[in-house]
Amino acid sequence: MLRLIRVSLCGLLFIFGASFAQSNNDFPNKPIRVIIGFSAGGGSDTSARLIAPKFGEYIGQTIIIENKPGAGGNLASEYLTKVPADGYTISLATIGSLAINPNMPEGTSFDPLKDFTMITQGVTFSNVLVVRADSPIKNLKDFVNSGKDSKTFVTFGSSGNGSTGHLAGELLKIRSGMNAQHINYKGGGPAMNDLLGGNITAIFASTPTAIPFIEAGKLRAIGVTGVKRAAALPNVQTIAEQGYPGYQAENWYAFIGPAKIPPDIVNKLNTALSKAMRDPETLNRLHQVGVEGSPSSPSELYSHVKSELDSWGKVIKKIQWDK
Repeated sequence: MLRLIRVSLCGLLFIFGASFAQSNNDFPNKPIRVIIGFSAGGGSDTSARLIAPKFGEYIGQTIIIENKPGAGGNLASEYLTKVPADGYTISLATIGSLAINPNMPEGTSFDPLKDFTMITQGVTFSNVLVVRADSPIKNLKDFVNSGKDSKTFVTFGSSGNGSTGHLAGELLKIRSGMNAQHINYKGGGPAMNDLLGGNITAIFASTPTAIPFIEAGKLRAIGVTGVKRAAALPNVQTIAEQGYPGYQAENWYAFIGPAKIPPDIVNKLNTALSKAMRDPETLNRLHQVGVEGSPSSPSELYSHVKSELDSWGKVIKKIQWDK
């Protein structure tokens, strides 16, 4: 009798293991949800929707984009920690929720290095430092020198405390020794309106936001914050090129999932997403909104997130936060 029970248990374990393996081999056999931590029309939402058609084609399933905005992307990331680790719910998360928000004074309820499965980096894009077209500031040197002149009150706006635009400005202050007052806005739109109205000196705007105003002759671009020039602004030098080697304040989004997704499923997601982002049709669509597809391996993404957590943590500790 005891032997029969042992045999039966072994049989059950074999059946369970075979069933689990079969379910992984069949992945995906239903639609995949991509959670976005911001409202429809934002940068991460737009990027996800541009990548989704080819992602669906290469993975062989329907891709559903689901927006869960709130708390600078934190609500979506918190939600992701609670879903099954089966690969059917992933997220295109931002630099904010993965590298900036965990370093903020209020912190986050999740650890980006422990509570998520890294799948692949998604897209990267720069901020661009812009002033009004009629500003006496013609280049980055003028901007920095104005901030070192005790007779000049220099201000720069951003979409909010802890935004990449805010931190790009703080990093330039640290590197250059200039003085500039950060003006905290509740979004990039109000900041842009105040710049156009002449109420602030400059803003660090995302390239998709700034390009229409630059092309219309309303703004002057004096430096981009990425490691290389923006494809849409090839004649605008990086801040690093203009005397600050190593300066980098790049926006990026990454595809992640809940912790402990099986490696074979991660591999399938990574392969399909990487093919989608390298597809010429997808690349062209991304370039039109000023972003670059930047697929990576899961281990490369993990190293990138860790590096960004460390580097932005050092900057954030030096900031005097607006109340």
